[in-house]
Amino acid sequence: MKTKYPVFQAALLFLTLAFADASGAQAGSPVKLAETIPLPTLRDGDFDHFAKDVEGHRLFLTAEANGTVEVFDATSNKLIHSITGLKSPHSLVYRSDTKKLFVVDGDASDIKIYDGTEFRLLSKIELLLDADSMAYDPDTKYMYVVNGGRAAKTPYSLITVVDTSSSKKVRDIKLDTNWVEALALEKSGNRMFCVLTAQNAIGVMDRNANALTANWQLPAGDKHPVSLGFDEPNHRLFVATREPGKLVVLNSDNGKVVAELKSSGLVDDLAFDPKLKRIYFAGDGSIDIYSQQDPDHYSLLASVPTSSRAKTGLLVPEWNRYYLAVPRRGKQQAEVRVYDVQP
Repeated sequence: MKTKYPVFQAALLFLTLAFADASGAQAGSPVKLAETIPLPTLRDGDFDHFAKDVEGHRLFLTAEANGTVEVFDATSNKLIHSITGLKSPHSLVYRSDTKKLFVVDGDASDIKIYDGTEFRLLSKIELLLDADSMAYDPDTKYMYVVNGGRAAKTPYSLITVVDTSSSKKVRDIKLDTNWVEALALEKSGNRMFCVLTAQNAIGVMDRNANALTANWQLPAGDKHPVSLGFDEPNHRLFVATREPGKLVVLNSDNGKVVAELKSSGLVDDLAFDPKLKRIYFAGDGSIDIYSQQDPDHYSLLASVPTSSRAKTGLLVPEWNRYYLAVPRRGKQQAEVRVYDVQP
């Protein structure tokens, strides 16, 4: 009997240390799950993008495969409305000053404009098929919307400039490539960065002009770029690629590669937090969170397990929260997971 006590004590010590390590890891996580919002009526299929109404404390989420925009009260973390009648909603922006919601509906080839209170459809702006990604300039109130290309069976893509004050199209910018994804706008100047997915490159243009001024090729082997983030004060662009999954950091002055780190696959949304110096990747099965030690050095801070194809995320620094849309797949019901951002 006496010979068993040392074994028992060693096992107890091991379990105690393991529990302490796990507790410490959870306590030190950069995000903590606070609540889950169930979406039981949604069928299988991906989400695409979130938008926020900070003043009204609401969130909007496009359920592209379901043809709806889901509206949430961000105080109670409850679903409060579903906008129906869309074909394939993608990106969207809410203007709190005019109380209007602009939704890019890809398969309908338009932007649908809704009243932000009762969600009545007010008007539409026609685009080409496959309208998808968008960037919004809060100074000019212009939307820059990617449309055309592969699904439209055109060898070119358009970036359509829309004045959200007048709800009218301003002009089209033609790009000689059939696959463009995310856009990022410079605040201190007129540059617009474009993910040229078909060319595995980042395009640079003056958004008052009609042509690219630079084409920065990603490193050989880094393919299928999708998402884009911008740390403008430090002159750094963050690019998410899918083949393979990577975070690629570029100098935004010259396109030079500064760093490359592995990431989960199928990343769709990324966000940069300039206050905490973190980059959030929403990917297939995890949220990968990177730390920026300085503009040239980065490391993986945490990989938070999530769910299959949960690739739609939004950081809302005003509320100190990160939101992740989880699609329905198998036994996993559709839901939105609400995370508190930890310092």
